[in-house]
Amino acid sequence: MVSIKALSILLVLPGSLFMLASLVKCVTMSKTLPDILQGRWTVMTYLIFFFLIGYLVFMVIELLNLRFPLELLTSIVFLGGAIFVFLVMRLTGTTVNNIMEKEAEITRINETLVATNEELKKENEARRLAESDAQTRMQYFATLHTIDLMISSNLDLKVIIKIFLEQVIPQLQVDAASVLLLNPHTQILEYGASLGFSSKIIQNTRIRVGTGPAGIAALERRRVQIDDMDHPDIDFIRKELIAREMFSGYCALPLIAKGEVKGVMEIFNRDAPCPGEERLEFLEALAVQGAIAIDNATLFKELQTSNTELVIAYDSTIEGWGLALELRDTETEGHTQRVTDITVRVSRAYGLKEKDIVHIRRGALLHDIGKMGIPDSILLKDGPLTPEEEEIMHKHPVYAFELLSSIAYLRPALDIPYCHHEKWDGTGYPRGLKGKEIPLSARIFAMA
Repeated sequence: MVSIKALSILLVLPGSLFMLASLVKCVTMSKTLPDILQGRWTVMTYLIFFFLIGYLVFMVIELLNLRFPLELLTSIVFLGGAIFVFLVMRLTGTTVNNIMEKEAEITRINETLVATNEELKKENEARRLAESDAQTRMQYFATLHTIDLMISSNLDLKVIIKIFLEQVIPQLQVDAASVLLLNPHTQILEYGASLGFSSKIIQNTRIRVGTGPAGIAALERRRVQIDDMDHPDIDFIRKELIAREMFSGYCALPLIAKGEVKGVMEIFNRDAPCPGEERLEFLEALAVQGAIAIDNATLFKELQTSNTELVIAYDSTIEGWGLALELRDTETEGHTQRVTDITVRVSRAYGLKEKDIVHIRRGALLHDIGKMGIPDSILLKDGPLTPEEEEIMHKHPVYAFELLSSIAYLRPALDIPYCHHEKWDGTGYPRGLKGKEIPLSARIFAMA
């Protein structure tokens, strides 16, 4: 049976080994500890070393049966153990505090990161909205640029308004739009063009200025908006249009150019009120561009009409001159008109361009304009002319050249009045031209 002494030695021996391992571990860990723990760790290392020595001394005393006050040794060991436990608790407390501080710091960092993430989300959202606004504005600028190109490249009023509406509807995201043109003489807004309507009722629109929202927009030169067509602030007048198209939102803007109202632009929505304020501001910019386009097209149309009327007046004047010359020269009645018609027909048969035939016709009507410079005594003489009189008579093509060359409008028609007495063999007058030296129009006229 094992004695108590042997059992004590067997229990202390593995304890000594554990203590030795703890000592080695403490020495190893001391190299990586922060400075704040180095002092306590050193004391704890010495205490472990002290315990190891105590264990060894106990085993030596027991093995050699030495006389030694074991109570004193045990008390010392207990004291060292209490100190050791105290140091371990202090180290544990420091470690726990450090851990809690680190956790608090990590929590603060996490809260900061969360707040930063929220700010980043808000910033990203604001950036996304800014990018969306930028893209929208770029589209607006592109639309305005398109309308500018339309203004500079096209002067057909109907085409301009159609292109204008094709730009307005997708950019403003509305269902339909129309342009009413103002008749300045009657002060009535008349249908100009429309897009997005399911019926043709809009084409019957005729509104007096000051009547209905469109008329008020034209009269007061301001935007008129109706967000609820079922309960409008202003009587819409065209109730059949609203009932047929089922519109719920409406806006009218005057088209003003050079201080004058040119018409009214209307936009309609079926399932929504008018667009927001930003898009309505863009609509006002579009209205300015549209008014300029309409004004340019109208001016060009008026200019074309005036030019046509002026050309007709010029040609009527030329025909009058030809008739007056015919009466003065006592030629056969209708001679000038007949020879002019023949010349024109032959020119067309020959394949000449219409723009050239216009000048040929004028030249034929004025072929004898130079005779205005011939005295009546020679021009109206019954008998044959003397050589001197013939020489004067032969100057009438020169007089025609001198008279017409100063008029830019009639300069392209000079060939016939100046060269219609030239002959193929060069015996004609006033310059003695021959063959193809004679202008083609003068040769055709001479044949006629």
